[in-house]
Amino acid sequence: MAIVDIKPRIPEQELMYSGHLACPGCGASLSMRYALKALGPKTMVIIPACCWSIIAGPFPYSALGVPIYHTAFETAAAVASGLKAALDQKGKSDVTVMAWAGDGGTFDIGFQALSGAAERNDDFIYVCYDNEAYMNTGIQRSSSTPYGAWTTTTPEKHLKERPKKNIVEILAAHLIPYIATVSVAYPEDFIRKMKKAQSIRGMKFIHIFSPCPPGWKIQDDQSINVSHMAVNSKIFPLLEIENGEKYTLTVEPKGTPVTEYLQAQGRFRQLKKEDFQIIQESVDLIWQRLLKKVNDSK
Repeated sequence: MAIVDIKPRIPEQELMYSGHLACPGCGASLSMRYALKALGPKTMVIIPACCWSIIAGPFPYSALGVPIYHTAFETAAAVASGLKAALDQKGKSDVTVMAWAGDGGTFDIGFQALSGAAERNDDFIYVCYDNEAYMNTGIQRSSSTPYGAWTTTTPEKHLKERPKKNIVEILAAHLIPYIATVSVAYPEDFIRKMKKAQSIRGMKFIHIFSPCPPGWKIQDDQSINVSHMAVNSKIFPLLEIENGEKYTLTVEPKGTPVTEYLQAQGRFRQLKKEDFQIIQESVDLIWQRLLKKVNDSK
């Protein structure tokens, strides 16, 4: 199993400032901080309807030290494509364009624009900060919501019965140059991958594991702990995919049972022992498939 050696390289420059409107413990706010540290000031951010359209602050104010273009829920990738084309026409090839959307605007509402941009191999970074539900509008189920999770549209007697959509493999099928999964619990890995994405021409997709304390029913200070659990239980492997075929794991998980991760969150409190077993078997199967792809692409 190939594991990338991660060395601490966290830039000191801050391009996200105090005064933003995120909830305490928000994984999405820390993710943006890391992303902009990696990409630097010559970055333009496209934000569709999502938590971050609120977090950034009301116009004309912003918590970010880079330009923001707010757009409609379904159009993040389309706007990013157009903005990059406009910058190229003006000869500004040194500006990084980053679309920044939640799972609702990526897995669901914005998928058609994302797939189109991926098929064209448009030159920008698309980031999905994934908190596994429509958190900004009241914690409704998305296709990113995992099996057995409580949301306001999958209440206790009607928990989600379908698995989470595998957005990473869907994007890999588009054969784009670079895909990476990152977590706020592993900042060096996060920043290295963002910098690598910035250095590659064409479409790049970054999938962020982004805890939401209100939606996941965890304490504000548990976001990083839960993020570690997700990686170590193999629920959220940290990996890179290049050109749809070269798979590399960047952090080796400890292989802890999924029960520890699930029981740490109130949204899974209704699960029974047999549900834990179903989830564990699913995680193990997906992990074995991933390992085969890693080994086959060496």
